Amino acid sequence: MSARFSPTAITPTLPLQVAERIGQGIIDEQFQPGERLKEVELALSFGVSRATIREALRILENRGLVNILPQRGARVTELSPKELEDLFEIRAALLGVASRRLAERGTDADRRYVREAVKALEASLDDATAYARASARLVGDITRLAGNEQIDSYITELSQRFGRYARLGLASRERRDESIATWRKLARAITARDGESAEAVHRKLALRNLAAGLEEIERRKAR
Repeated sequence: MSARFSPTAITPTLPLQVAERIGQGIIDEQFQPGERLKEVELALSFGVSRATIREALRILENRGLVNILPQRGARVTELSPKELEDLFEIRAALLGVASRRLAERGTDADRRYVREAVKALEASLDDATAYARASARLVGDITRLAGNEQIDSYITELSQRFGRYARLGLASRERRDESIATWRKLARAITARDGESAEAVHRKLALRNLAAGLEEIERRKAR
């Protein structure tokens, strides 16, 4: 390394922090599909400049959560069955591989962490938002612990787009009960070092979320 280069700690920029907060609001449906995101109101709410909000909205546009049209401003993107299918086919494949790697290569501490995290997830079953957030954190932890930096990068990059649709598929208590049962199976497979089963179970979990998300979109259209 050059003696002239002195790296400093990297911290998220203010627009990125704001984008994360607005993005989470979209995932939690505090902002509805098609809703206009007003720069002035957001700037006042966050206590930042409109320029910061505009940059944050551009970040969210790149993530597929916001559309920005000239002279019309930014709006939350509509839910799309096609986007849901495309995203979750990718998600199922990546998470299956990550869980296989974790089962086959993870440490005892990793396995213990997954078991405890699934127990914590179970504690949030009564709250759809809390459950969806805890589930998303556990997915991120599994991809990180699996040790494949490319999979971790892809999942992280698409996390908010995934999260929006994952929450749709976890709207009902019945679906969350089904989800936690599958998470328990996944924890058992990882604990048993059964990579083949871990991959199959996590693929099933993701694809069931896909199907449930499609059902929820259709239910909302009918309503």
